[in-house]
Amino acid sequence: MKLVVQVKLTPDAVQAPAVERTLRGANEAANWVSALSFDHFGLKGSVRELRKLCYGELKARGFGAQAAQHVIKRVADSYTALRASIRAGNLGPEGSRRRRRAEFKPVVFRPDAAHTYDDRCLSWNYDARTVSIWTLDGRLKSIRFACSPAALKQLAESRKGETDLTAWDGKLFLVATIDLPEPEVFEPKGFIGVDRSTPVLLAVPPARRVHRLQGQTRRRAVHRGGPGLHLAALPALRPH
Repeated sequence: MKLVVQVKLTPDAVQAPAVERTLRGANEAANWVSALSFDHFGLKGSVRELRKLCYGELKARGFGAQAAQHVIKRVADSYTALRASIRAGNLGPEGSRRRRRAEFKPVVFRPDAAHTYDDRCLSWNYDARTVSIWTLDGRLKSIRFACSPAALKQLAESRKGETDLTAWDGKLFLVATIDLPEPEVFEPKGFIGVDRSTPVLLAVPPARRVHRLQGQTRRRAVHRGGPGLHLAALPALRPH
């Protein structure tokens, strides 16, 4: 069972600009690849085709081999998801305004959209609560992160696969994938029935019930144009 754990990066004054510039640069590169993909292949650009078209330029822009691959794969995956969404009718019928907007322009990535790292680009030191991460300015080590003890335990025991770098409200985060064993399926041996036929489910003092009934009766009487029902007309409900 795959889940995610989010931790907050707390880089120092030297590290933060490099990480932020890398995230922006990755998304700018993804937008460039997306535009080329749309111009050459419409919504059908594949990883293989985009690698031939864009890999060399991404390397020239300072991206490492794995970082360039992840940019290309993000773009290809976004168009795959878009095609699936169109086929499922999630963007409306053919010819609808929303569907036309999606079909006739390239996919755009926000400046703080998540960029993917694998273990070759990002490594963890759980005891020191730091990470070593690739950036456009080179490899940065000992970037501190903050999380709860429970999240740290899950990371140390079960983290597996890729990690996303993203930003919200000016703060940097890592979203890591953890792989947990499937929980044991519990088969109930029986069921407990609940009788809800009683008219009063909540215990209310008798006097309060009488006042509530009086109010309801007066409102009905006013609506019908007649006098309200006096408490004497409800002897069984008179408080003792």
